[in-house]
Amino acid sequence: MEAILLEYAWVLVVLIVLEGLLAADNAVVMAVMVKHLPKVQQRKALFYGLLGAFVFRFTALFMITFLVNIWQIQALGAIYLLFISIKNILDKRKENAGHAVDKPRKQSGFWMTVLKVELADIAFALDSMLAAVALAVTLPELGDFHIGGINGGQFVVMLIGGIVGLILIRFAARQFVVLLEKYPSLETAAFLIVGWVGVKLVVLTLSHHKLQIIDEAFPHSPLWKTTFWIVLAAIAIGGYLTAVTKKRK
Repeated sequence: MEAILLEYAWVLVVLIVLEGLLAADNAVVMAVMVKHLPKVQQRKALFYGLLGAFVFRFTALFMITFLVNIWQIQALGAIYLLFISIKNILDKRKENAGHAVDKPRKQSGFWMTVLKVELADIAFALDSMLAAVALAVTLPELGDFHIGGINGGQFVVMLIGGIVGLILIRFAARQFVVLLEKYPSLETAAFLIVGWVGVKLVVLTLSHHKLQIIDEAFPHSPLWKTTFWIVLAAIAIGGYLTAVTKKRK
């Protein structure tokens, strides 16, 4: 029993680290979505949005064996993220080019922003949950009860990892908001990251076992993971250096 508990503890640590890595790109998306709100409302929007996301993820854990078969969820998430990325980058380029607009771009209200935060997290949820399932199912079964088609002990590990992931997203998103306020020109890089995360969801969708347009194992391969993080880091570092240079000028 001691060996089994030690194995569970180790997988939980790995899962928390993984959730922390996934939280980084999630947090950038949340930050750019709430940036236009007053500071007090920013905190509330992140809190309510992630509260709804927690309810969704908790419910989804009970339905994971059903949800993993719905590739359309990931496809919609990918389309949504790519749309907001391209739209905001094009709008920003028009502003920087000095093109006049008839009226200022209308920003979303508080509750619409909360809804967008929740939709964005739902788009990320399956990616995070599938990673959690892949780790949890490697554990020996603990107890003789099952939840949502998953052993109870494995389910608890997934639940704890998911809760920690949402907490990390909440605090990381707030820090990104502060960074965007300090360096406004960093917003373009932030939306590029949103688009790159959308590409990540496209890859996951195309490799879904019901489509298999690309190899099902590709999104989890060292090649793709290394490529994803290198490009993400390049966008973040390049955007930060550009923003600092502009601020100094």
